Amino acid sequence: MTTASACGKVILFGEHAVVYGRPAIAVPVSQVRAEAAVDPLPAAGDVLLETPDLGRRYWLAEADSSDGIAHLVRLALKELGAPARDLRISVRSALPIGRGMGSGAAVSTAIVRALCRHFGAHWPPEKVSALVFEAEKLYHGTPSGIDNTVIAYEAPVYFVKGQPPQIIAIGAPLPLIIADTGIFSSTREVVGAVREARGREPARYEALFDAIGKLVDTARRHIEDGNLPALGRLMDENHRLLQELGVSCPALDQLVEIARQAGALGAKLSGAGRGGNIIALVTPERSASVESALRSAGAASTIFTTVTSHPRGE
Repeated sequence: MTTASACGKVILFGEHAVVYGRPAIAVPVSQVRAEAAVDPLPAAGDVLLETPDLGRRYWLAEADSSDGIAHLVRLALKELGAPARDLRISVRSALPIGRGMGSGAAVSTAIVRALCRHFGAHWPPEKVSALVFEAEKLYHGTPSGIDNTVIAYEAPVYFVKGQPPQIIAIGAPLPLIIADTGIFSSTREVVGAVREARGREPARYEALFDAIGKLVDTARRHIEDGNLPALGRLMDENHRLLQELGVSCPALDQLVEIARQAGALGAKLSGAGRGGNIIALVTPERSASVESALRSAGAASTIFTTVTSHPRGE
């Protein structure tokens, strides 16, 4: 059996605007991972796909063109020059679905890495990312590409759609608390809703995207300088702009406010919005009290992570 894993991610700054060519910053969350296992299945004549977390077990030949995992496996095997038979691919994930943590991209990345190892291939992160992006199109419709990028590189990235990603140096560790509202959020649906709203009010939405893009560039400088208080204030401002875009919701706003009141340097929603997670930037001294306050306020779960310039990688 050959195994490989991939991390989750959160977007620090720039969600939604990134779909329209503005920059965004995302960071890996290495504590929660997806894992794929590949092992021989002699004389099967097909590839058996197993996703126990979702209660699915099916053959590759039976999967239709809308199945993201099957589509990815077909693409990866073709690229590897390997036959689509006599294999079992099993996937498990600790990443919650529909919470803005890149669950689909993490599963896909783990599968590609496991297949590469099984067949003795060594693909660089950019090739893994490009292949995973093809599956992301089925999951999300018109993804920006940021999820597959940060997860494939497993490093903090400054990302602009259509441009090579830039790895960001972290001037000081970024302690983050991720708090889950418990509300499922469909990236495809929320991105689609923003697109429709932009179609009705293009000037207003382009101005909001511009404001977010400028904020992202300022945030990058503060990240590289290690200026956490200034970074926290920008998180608050980014959340306000996302509220104006119409992608927040009462549950997100409540957790953001609770985090601030408990001593976070800043807080915002992360991901598509209308559910999913918030992230709060904290000091090590305040992390426990902020996390406790979020749980008391009804967060379904919390994760504490510290982002540094030393990616784990695979």
